[in-house]
Amino acid sequence: MQAQFMAAINQICDEKNIPKDKVLETIKAALKAAYRKDFGTKEQNVDIELDDNSGLATVYLIKTVVKKVEDEDLEMTEAEAKKYNKKAKIDDEIRIDVTPAEYGRIAAQSAKQVIIQRIQEAERDMMYDLFKDRENELVNALVHRVDGTNIYLNIDNKITASLPYRDQIPNEKYYSGQRIKLYLDKVVKTTKGPQLLISRTHPNLVQKLLELEIPEVKTEQVKVKSIARDPGVRCKVAVHSEDEKIDPIGSCVGQKGVRVQNIMDELNGERIDIIEWSEKQEDYIKAALAPAKTAKIVLDEKVKNAKVYVEGDQRPLAIGKNGQNVRLASILTGWEIDILDVLELGEKPQPKEEKTEEEKKELTVDLLKLPEEVETKLKEANLTLIEQLKGLSSNDLTQVEGIDEDAAQQIVDAMKKA
Repeated sequence: MQAQFMAAINQICDEKNIPKDKVLETIKAALKAAYRKDFGTKEQNVDIELDDNSGLATVYLIKTVVKKVEDEDLEMTEAEAKKYNKKAKIDDEIRIDVTPAEYGRIAAQSAKQVIIQRIQEAERDMMYDLFKDRENELVNALVHRVDGTNIYLNIDNKITASLPYRDQIPNEKYYSGQRIKLYLDKVVKTTKGPQLLISRTHPNLVQKLLELEIPEVKTEQVKVKSIARDPGVRCKVAVHSEDEKIDPIGSCVGQKGVRVQNIMDELNGERIDIIEWSEKQEDYIKAALAPAKTAKIVLDEKVKNAKVYVEGDQRPLAIGKNGQNVRLASILTGWEIDILDVLELGEKPQPKEEKTEEEKKELTVDLLKLPEEVETKLKEANLTLIEQLKGLSSNDLTQVEGIDEDAAQQIVDAMKKA
């Protein structure tokens, strides 16, 4: 081993923050194994000395002085011992220099392999420590390669990881060079290095994006109480502020919806509904079921069940497409929600004032002059009056069975002209 090689060891230890004594211990162990394999036996007691200045390795065979030799690999007589040390006596240990002539080359090769191994181990440990401190955080990633459903990412230009299919937003298209944000759930140690459990579908990704985009959430002036998410499609977020001067919903939505829009863009167009959290469970459930209007809510505290009664024309909105609205509301509030028709209450409906035929005509969707198929779908959902469509956005209307985005936009445009 050359002096330059020892200098290289010192340099690597400094750059990689690897303790030098641990590296030297490992090198010595490797040199012992190399000697026993090529020049000695497994039973021999071997010691290695490394010169810090020259970097030279010296191999010593250690034997104990005994009266009668029973194991030649470990013992020697007093007469033999005096050849190496004239003052040798029984029970002394004799160190015999047995360094082979070509041992320098073997030592250098062994040391090189050990250092490479130690560097890899140290880098894995450093990477683990680095990302372990970032659990439950937002991380930036660059899509490195796309192979079918296998997405390989470069995280912070420090580590390569794969995004499991179950943690990918459905229908989101990934391409090489794309920059995305991920939620880092946990970091696990493996023999191949730290494994990052990352996700694009975790509810906490929305929480972290809210903290990133909305200062009031980051400073906890507005608190996110609960999140229910159908990744890539829709998300409900309950927010609350103790400060009466702060509007929690307005803070999250932003001027002209710019704040929440930025988050929706990051989540592949996932719709985000911001609702206000309330200690009053009835009010909270009502808000969670928006845009549907509820008539009455009956709560069973013991089993956390809420029976929500709605008018017939509000039932499709309350349930939502494929039950999405009620499902997300249930997850958000922590209550099992049953949507029931108000007629099931058994209460006599309040009589309504009779309107003239002319008034009825003015209030019906016929006035909007919509395409026949769109008008039919609205009537099938019991949305026959213009009053029922007021305040509904195009996103709300797409929750009605048979109404797609184009039809929803036609209805909104017609309402503006009406």
